[in-house]
Amino acid sequence: MADTESSTESQSAAAESADGGSAKKAPARKRTTRKSPARKSAPRKASARTEPARPKKMSGTRVAGEAARQLLELTGKQAEGVIGLERTEDGWKVEIEVLELSRIPNTTDVLASYEVTVDSDGELEGYKRLHRYVRGTPGED
Repeated sequence: MADTESSTESQSAAAESADGGSAKKAPARKRTTRKSPARKSAPRKASARTEPARPKKMSGTRVAGEAARQLLELTGKQAEGVIGLERTEDGWKVEIEVLELSRIPNTTDVLASYEVTVDSDGELEGYKRLHRYVRGTPGED
């Protein structure tokens, strides 16, 4: 055992001389963690208790597009365009021109105008066909 102790002493002495004669350990580096930059938060809105939430009013453009999409979903007929838009007490009335029957030449296509009623949230309440006509014929306007 004496040999083992003397060999460890000689190893530590060799380590001291390699370090320039000092047996001190270098101080451990303190690890720092990077913090992400503080996020700017949006100004807080008033709580629902103090201010009742108002439903956002839909624009006429959005209502017309939504009405055409819902009419296509129900009838399977493609809208040619919106030909009338009117705000009512309960929502909107949208008049949509629809391709009823495609023919060759397309000037003889059969079109129809539909009146679609939509509530203030943009949900379809009802629709009805107002009249049918051939594309190339002059209207009653």
